[in-house]
Amino acid sequence: QVQLVESGGGLVQDGGSARLSCIASGQIFDYTIMAWFRQAPGKDREFVAVINRALRTTYADSVKGRFTISRDDSKSTLYLEMNNLRPEDTAVYYCATTAGTYLYTIRRMYEYWGQGIQVTVSS
Repeated sequence: QVQLVESGGGLVQDGGSARLSCIASGQIFDYTIMAWFRQAPGKDREFVAVINRALRTTYADSVKGRFTISRDDSKSTLYLEMNNLRPEDTAVYYCATTAGTYLYTIRRMYEYWGQGIQVTVSS
């Protein structure tokens, strides 16, 4: 079992910045792929960014150049630095993890999920 707990987020102004964190606990050794997804009201949960233990990353086109995913395995923590936020970035953000080496961008490939945290960007 793996537990994921997100923190950060909240209300941010258009053009502002925010940082999300996700602390992993439990049997995390094999769960090498960590990702962020988000879900806006009335929409499906969508991929945001993913990182593996070699620190290779992939981003959704909508956040490329504005968001940065990183991890600190000594703290079992995943981060998402979000800059130049826009109202359309408003969503509940989820961290997720799975085993393997491929940088999965598909929701169904992830085995464990956090409870989600709200990020609201006001215009």
